[in-house]
Amino acid sequence: MSGPAPEPSKTPRTKVYERLFVEDRIVPAATRLRLYVIAGSLILLGLASLLVLLWEVLHLDVVSTMDTTIQTWLNGSRTETLTPIMVALTVLFGPVVLPIVVLVVTLAWGIFGTHAWRPLLLGAGTLTGVVVVQIITRIVGRSRPPVDLMLNGPDTTFSFPSGHVLGACDFLLILTFVVFSRLSSPRMAVAAYVVAALLIVATALSRLYLGYHWASDVLASMALSLVILGTVIAVDTHRTARVTLGAPGSVP
Repeated sequence: MSGPAPEPSKTPRTKVYERLFVEDRIVPAATRLRLYVIAGSLILLGLASLLVLLWEVLHLDVVSTMDTTIQTWLNGSRTETLTPIMVALTVLFGPVVLPIVVLVVTLAWGIFGTHAWRPLLLGAGTLTGVVVVQIITRIVGRSRPPVDLMLNGPDTTFSFPSGHVLGACDFLLILTFVVFSRLSSPRMAVAAYVVAALLIVATALSRLYLGYHWASDVLASMALSLVILGTVIAVDTHRTARVTLGAPGSVP
């Protein structure tokens, strides 16, 4: 009696495809549905918040008073101790250092990891934010606070939304998701999201403190990042989350 037939050998093209795009994981149907609900909720919340802020910025209603009040308070809170810390944060998540960090993490994880899907998702999500923010800033054309308020050199580019804050949001939130969505430790995931949120808030404060953005600029970046994060979660769930018959929560 002959044994089972050997599996056909895979072509190089198939191997590359599986290396880049195949990372299946078995989850209960309820978990898959919950991920889609979370993704949709993030997209809707982020999009609605972004549109409200955009409307306010274009019509200079309530947001103008809020921006001026916060900026005035922060200007009066500047100290010799805080300023270098804020400069360090803005450099870390700026257009020079952050892309290098994203590139190194993406390449190292993609090369040495079992699958390249999650680092590819991280790189694509972060790059999407970079492209989108460049488009929106040019369409809206909002001016930054006065140059004489800027503490780290003049910047005359447009301000809405903040590229620094969006970059920090996208990198930290997507990285946290793609890492902890595969681990069965809710406490660690919550702790990681709290750390990510604190770093995002610190980055946002640094941009306001140093005089480069209005408060509504950084809030818009956070809202836009929710849209990008929700899209990443939806794409990842569609591509990797598999429900099999017999798995808890599956439908027979």
